[in-house]
Amino acid sequence: MNKPIVVGINGSAGSEAALTWALERAARDKLPVIAIHAVDDRWMSPDFQYHEFIRQSGMELLQKAQASASEQAPDVKVDIQLRHGSGGSVLREVSKEASMVVVGEHDKHWMDGGPMTDRALQIVSASEIPAAVIPLKRGGDHGVVVGVDGSEESLQAVSFAAAEADRGGDELTVVLAFRRPARWVENQLPNSGLAETILEEDRIVLAESVAGLGDKYPDLVVHQRLETDTEPAKALVEAAKDARLLVVGSRGRGGFSRMLLGSTAHAVLLNVPCPTIVTRVHKVKHED
Repeated sequence: MNKPIVVGINGSAGSEAALTWALERAARDKLPVIAIHAVDDRWMSPDFQYHEFIRQSGMELLQKAQASASEQAPDVKVDIQLRHGSGGSVLREVSKEASMVVVGEHDKHWMDGGPMTDRALQIVSASEIPAAVIPLKRGGDHGVVVGVDGSEESLQAVSFAAAEADRGGDELTVVLAFRRPARWVENQLPNSGLAETILEEDRIVLAESVAGLGDKYPDLVVHQRLETDTEPAKALVEAAKDARLLVVGSRGRGGFSRMLLGSTAHAVLLNVPCPTIVTRVHKVKHED
C-alpha cells in the first residue's frame, strides 16, 4: 500500500506553497495526498459560542485547499481531514501512517513570539517520518544538497538525498562544515597540529560518507564540499540557496540523546533556503 503525503493546511501562503510542492511530489511518485487542518480547541469549552464556527471555518479552509489541489494536479487523489489538537501532536499522530509530512515555512513577519512558536519547527520535531518544510520562494531548481558530519543520521540523510538526486537527474553536493578552533587556542598550542588533525579527520569523514554511491548510482554526479571555517547550518544554507532540495538529518554527532531536533537542523529551518527535508529513515540508538 502506498502511504500518502500529509500536508498541513492553515490558510497561509506558506501552506499553499507546501500543498503545491506536495502535489508535485505525489504526482511524480503516484501517491495520494491528505490535507489536514488542526483546530487547537483544547482551551475551549464545547459550549463556547464560537466552537462550531471555528470548526466550520476549518472545514471551509480544507475544502478550498482540496479544490485548489484538483486544479493543480487533477490526477492526484486528495482527501481532507479536520483534526483537533495542536498542529505538532496531530501531524505526529498521522505521520505514523504516512510517507512524508509537508508544511510551509514559518511566516517571519508574524508578531507571534518568533522561533519558539514556529509551527514548522514544532511539527518537524514531532514527526516520526521525513518532514519537508517549503519556503515561499523556491530559489533554484537544480541540484540536491545534503549535510554530513559522520553520524549515523547523516549517513541516512546521504542515502535519502542520493536517491532523490538520482531520480530527479540532479547532481548531489555533500557538505561537511566545521568551525576552526579559535585563533587564541591555536596560538596557545603552536605545535599541536590541532587544526590540521581536525581537517584530515573530516576529509576522511566526507569521503566515507559518499563511499559506495558510485556503485549504487553510476550516473550520479557527486560533489564533496568541505567548509573549514563556517558553522554547519550557515554552510548548508549557502550551498543550497540555488538547489532544488536540501536534506539534513534530524540530529548529528553533537546532539543529546533526548533532543528531538539537532542544533544544525534547527538553525537551517529558521533560514530555509529551498525545500528542505529532515530525514528520519530509521531510529538510531545513542549513548548518553
